[in-house]
Amino acid sequence: MYRVIGTAKSRALRVLWMLEELGQPYDHIPANPRSDGVAQFNPAGKVPVLIDDGTPITDSTAILTYLADRHGDLTHPAGTLDRARQDSLTQFLLDEFDAALWLAARHSFILPEEMRLGAIKNTLRWEFEASQKTLVHRMSDGPYLMGERMTVPDLILAHCLDWALSARFPIVEHRLTEYLDRIRQRPAYQRAMAR
Repeated sequence: MYRVIGTAKSRALRVLWMLEELGQPYDHIPANPRSDGVAQFNPAGKVPVLIDDGTPITDSTAILTYLADRHGDLTHPAGTLDRARQDSLTQFLLDEFDAALWLAARHSFILPEEMRLGAIKNTLRWEFEASQKTLVHRMSDGPYLMGERMTVPDLILAHCLDWALSARFPIVEHRLTEYLDRIRQRPAYQRAMAR
């Protein structure tokens, strides 16, 4: 059985949600970043950590990719053009959405107060809005990013959109608002959010 370390108010939500989508049993330890329960598995103190057969795996995207590949679901097969497109979307979301939100969080409450640059958040919001315009041109016409099939980048995007709203980063593209509304109806998403 898998063990997931990290609160559902962090990127650990992505892992919890994927396990719910896959129907895999897991134990959840809702530890905060840099707590003793985390640091013993990840010296950087970051969450999430997935423990599989005694081996810790860190970084939410690495965990999602591992689980998708291991269970043959929520992904396209490695070495295919669809997988290349999937990986391209994943990298775009990490570079343009996740990175902006993480940098804003660091300058809001993570860094020591004397190291924070509050004005950077205006630039990050502007970049986040520009990235939304780029993404909608890359989205398929289906209910998910790549069409009829939900894949790893869908979990990352939905988490980032939720994160954006809580961080007061506006979602300016109507297609993304509709997308998030659809995703939030998924039973596995709702179960993960209830953690």
